[in-house]
Amino acid sequence: MKKITIFLLGVCFLAAFATTSFAANDFKLKPGARGKLCLKCHVDFSERLKKPVIHTPVREGDCSSCHNPHASDHGKLLAEDPGKICSVCHPNMVPEQAASVHKVVAEENCTDCHDPHSSDFKNNLVRGGNKLCFGCHEDMATAVKDLKFPHAPVSDDCLSCHNPHASEKGKHLLTSNPPELCKECHDTSGKQFSAIHMDYPVAEADCTLCHNPHGSNQKHLLYDHVHPPVAKRMCNQCHEDAKSADPLKLKRPGYQLCQGCHNDMVNNFLSKNRVHWPLVSKRGCLECHSPHASKGENLLPGPQIKVCGECHADTLRRQELSPTKHEPVNEGACSTCHNPHASDYNFLAQEATVIDLCGTCHDWQTHSTHPIGDKFQDKRNPNMNMNCLSCHRSHGTDYQKMIPFATISVLCVQCHQQYTR
Repeated sequence: MKKITIFLLGVCFLAAFATTSFAANDFKLKPGARGKLCLKCHVDFSERLKKPVIHTPVREGDCSSCHNPHASDHGKLLAEDPGKICSVCHPNMVPEQAASVHKVVAEENCTDCHDPHSSDFKNNLVRGGNKLCFGCHEDMATAVKDLKFPHAPVSDDCLSCHNPHASEKGKHLLTSNPPELCKECHDTSGKQFSAIHMDYPVAEADCTLCHNPHGSNQKHLLYDHVHPPVAKRMCNQCHEDAKSADPLKLKRPGYQLCQGCHNDMVNNFLSKNRVHWPLVSKRGCLECHSPHASKGENLLPGPQIKVCGECHADTLRRQELSPTKHEPVNEGACSTCHNPHASDYNFLAQEATVIDLCGTCHDWQTHSTHPIGDKFQDKRNPNMNMNCLSCHRSHGTDYQKMIPFATISVLCVQCHQQYTR
């Protein structure tokens, strides 16, 4: 009974102590002590406060707006993940109906671009001007470095055309889509514009179909690879006359238009047993080639793997998931194995047999002692002979060495079942 009484007295004492001795007012910092208190330990931070641009909470000494002064589940005693902290004061950086969102924003990596404390640049940017963008977009920095005709906004400020966070109007973070964006600097209503374009009504066309918006080695920012009729300003070779009722109409449909200049090439394709469907589609060659100008060789509108991937995304996805990468696919050189236009062989292959095709890169005789060729039948399929694809998948699998099973032993017993008994 005595122990119970002492315990109850102790509880009452603690309750009274909590409500009187440690009242909320006792934890208040002295006036003006908030930021200064932190600087007593973080003495090197005082140098950062000398920079010209100071983040508002830092300038006001409100370190606890972002940091928990006692403990945290996040690094640097942050009260939350960095992106979530930023969104408290900077909400709605991505519009609900955004047409495109900067990857770094979508991943809430605000500090990749902004210093949360202080900076030498406006908006607390970690670097100034295009140096910030080129820090991630190194390929763009390399591409425009030595161009004969760089586009002025690329040399000056990427934000002339791009929104750094998200865009409600344009793809690729563009503040608006061409031609509206281009018209902000370029007059398309005058005689000079009309004369340059041979009086064709292209003022409302997408300028980037012919012009590289970042810069070029060709005059007028034309892409590096220009279709000869365009280079020679012979628009009427493919289109109706500029003064006609329908000047942009093509003179012939599909591949028949290209056949006018590339007759031998097209006839050769059409003579094959198997023709790639784009060639005979309604748009013909334009399914894969740009009719005016292009960054890539052969007037491809992009890298070969991107062009092929427009239709064969599932095939490329298998390669992405495969732990073993097939080099031609990994390098985006689909035409190493396939003819992009036509072939006499299955899957538009470049060679008559799988063994011959693989043999152009691989010496199969040093690879395995397993018999392959016309003399050896695949026991799983009486209509097929043993070849490289009997054990491997050319575009990759979920397993090593591009085999269709988890282990080589599981693969082997598909045919050699006697060894499982």
